[in-house]
Amino acid sequence: MSQQFASDNYAGICPEAWQAMQEANAGSVPAYGEDPWTTRAADAFRTLFATDCEVFFAFNGTAANSLALAALCQSYHSVICSSFAHVETDECGAPEFFSNGSKLLLARTQQAKLTPQDIRTLATCRSDIHYPKPRAVTITQPTETGELYSLDEIRAISGTCRELGLRLHMDGARFSNACAALGCSPAEMTWQAGVDVLCFGGTKNGMAVGEAIVFFDRELADGFDYRCKQAGQLASKMRFLTAPWVGLLESGAWLRNGAHGNACAARLKARVAGLPGIEPIFPVEANAIFLRAPEHVLEGLRDRGWRFYTFIGGGARFMFAWDALFEEIDRLADDIVACVGNKPA
Repeated sequence: MSQQFASDNYAGICPEAWQAMQEANAGSVPAYGEDPWTTRAADAFRTLFATDCEVFFAFNGTAANSLALAALCQSYHSVICSSFAHVETDECGAPEFFSNGSKLLLARTQQAKLTPQDIRTLATCRSDIHYPKPRAVTITQPTETGELYSLDEIRAISGTCRELGLRLHMDGARFSNACAALGCSPAEMTWQAGVDVLCFGGTKNGMAVGEAIVFFDRELADGFDYRCKQAGQLASKMRFLTAPWVGLLESGAWLRNGAHGNACAARLKARVAGLPGIEPIFPVEANAIFLRAPEHVLEGLRDRGWRFYTFIGGGARFMFAWDALFEEIDRLADDIVACVGNKPA
């Protein structure tokens, strides 16, 4: 298959993560996270965030998000999120399942970014015992539409959360892309801005599998190791889940990979700018571009073998990973130009 951009999950394992896995494969080490690779990975996160955070590892983003939110909530609580949020649209009810029933309260707006007013409206609309008590807010950085929360926006949201007694969770499936785009440190975008817990994505950043759950308030992580075990997220050969993080974090590849994906999205945006009927549906701020296009263009791209999703906004979504090739992006752009010119009779 030629390179495709339907999802950054299509990408393989980056060299730094692969090398670390190879090194971890040598010899015998203790199981269930009692190995030196897991300790080294957790310490690498503490160095990266410049704080003594508590770190856990899960197989995928659904488990990471769901267990993190469950740790913040009782079954009678609710979690405020955008109606675009991955926890709402793409996790099969897992957040509710793992929290034994905590309800998602949706801000039904035309954009994927929450505002302080969205949060305030949902958190204060009712206070009676018949309504699930708001307990947490979750934001996605970058959002499901590829947009970024600025540091000021995150601070404003966290300020509202503090005022209302809410905890703030960040779904960072593409956290590296956000750091690269904003040019900020991981600390500035998380605990220094008021984020309580982060799910840091590894799968979309060059790993085969794996996400990290980072608690900046250690008290919130009380018992989380048991929660992970109960949910089937305690890997017996944990070193293979954690060693790739050592490769990514200690080499700086995590940030280089994110920056490359962002540059690829910007390249495609520049190549198709000004084409009749072609325009971004959402601002292109990270490694995603959603293109509005006439149906004959979308069909033409499919006929030429291109794969893409149209589940958000109705246009073609293209996502760029660490391994995206500029020449393949140019080939996609050339095909878009050709399909625009092939108007139906």
